[in-house]
Amino acid sequence: MRNLVHYTKPADLFDWNSMLDTFFSEQPVWNTSSPAVDIQEDENGYRMEVEIPGLSEKDIELKVEENLITLSTRKEEKKEEKSNGYLLRERKNREFCRSFVLPEDVERESIKAAFKNGLLNVTLPKKEKAKPKLIEVKVTK
Repeated sequence: MRNLVHYTKPADLFDWNSMLDTFFSEQPVWNTSSPAVDIQEDENGYRMEVEIPGLSEKDIELKVEENLITLSTRKEEKKEEKSNGYLLRERKNREFCRSFVLPEDVERESIKAAFKNGLLNVTLPKKEKAKPKLIEVKVTK
């Protein structure tokens, strides 16, 4: 009896049609549970904008520890016994945690946050630079 080995042409190693179909039908890579964040800097400080629709201020925690600012959210959807006619339900328990390293020039005690219409705005003011001080010279007799 002969040892038979099935020969496959190199071009047939990959099912290109199937691979392309899968590539275009899968969920995009950027569809993650982390929200979009924009950070801007000007002469007065930094501004961080975070898109977190569907949450309320009680679902958001923002904390500063040493040189990190950490944003975390947690929202639990109420569990319903009936399906209520849902064909697809992707909004369930949602939580994420994201940390950013604070620059040295941030005045940590003055950080403020405001949340409105699904947009969290965090203001991170810069420390005031030491201003030169003019010392008056008095003439003594």
